[in-house]
Amino acid sequence: MMELHTVLDKLKLSLLAERVESVCEQASKRDLSYKEFLLEALSLELCDKQQKGIEQRTTLARLPYIKTIEQFDFSFQPSIDKKVIRELAGLSFVERSENVILLGPPGVGKTHLSIALAVKAIAAGHRVLFMTLDQMLTKLKRAREENKLEKVITTLIQPKVLVLDEIGYMPMSREDASLFFRVITRRYEKASTILTSNKSFVDWGDVFGDPVLATAILDRLLHHATTLNIKGESYRLKEKRRAGLLGASQNQKIETHLTEEEMFAELTTEDR
Repeated sequence: MMELHTVLDKLKLSLLAERVESVCEQASKRDLSYKEFLLEALSLELCDKQQKGIEQRTTLARLPYIKTIEQFDFSFQPSIDKKVIRELAGLSFVERSENVILLGPPGVGKTHLSIALAVKAIAAGHRVLFMTLDQMLTKLKRAREENKLEKVITTLIQPKVLVLDEIGYMPMSREDASLFFRVITRRYEKASTILTSNKSFVDWGDVFGDPVLATAILDRLLHHATTLNIKGESYRLKEKRRAGLLGASQNQKIETHLTEEEMFAELTTEDR
């Protein structure tokens, strides 16, 4: 007859193999039934495997840092509807392969929320990948030069959630826009994409350097999407103002800029 440790090793129950003596001792002290003991022992192993899975998926996601929805200061950004964020956190949009688009000026929390949703998706067992738009385009253009474009596009289709950050911060060439269009088209209705942009949709024609192509991109992105338009002051500027690092003239310039940004459309949610 095989030893218990041998059986556990063959079943790849590594944590239980390490702690089996302690687990058995605790079960005896608490007078657990066989069924209760088995459930507790296997639950211990399951929790360990789930945690390792989360850690592995987090590493593969390449998040620049970890942020959660609980850490987000909704009181500082009252333009955001908490109910919409709670609904998104439930990840039904991921199950339906829908998109999330976060619009607003720099520093208002777009990247924070996109990462927080990515963290939720990782915890739920989904494969996630985070990239800035510049990183993705650099990767695609290099792949095209090396005749590996299709292979790289396939790797961008596979994640259940793809987060693309910083769309609109730099103008794109038509080649860049075409590559972006190919990725969006291949992911359309197959997986979820979360995008952040400092530009309103009416400016995307300038961003992509081609109004017709921009319309085609928006058509696919917005068909099944939730759009959040965040208005308000930058978190980073808020902290500087509190510390007295911004002078009156600088404050005036910022206020003027924010007034222009308020031309964005109101918070909207687009359903199927």
